[in-house]
Amino acid sequence: MLYVLALVVVVVGVDVLFFRNQVWQRLAANVGIVLIFGAFYFRFVKR
Repeated sequence: MLYVLALVVVVVGVDVLFFRNQVWQRLAANVGIVLIFGAFYFRFVKR
């Protein structure tokens, strides 16, 4: 649960700080962040 909360905080933080009015860049960054979190989860957390 804490892992999902961290993911949400990072995605919202990046959206607000960097990509406020840029829709496609925001979408690409969010997809990238979710993929990185997913890879980290499957590599280190899920054992």
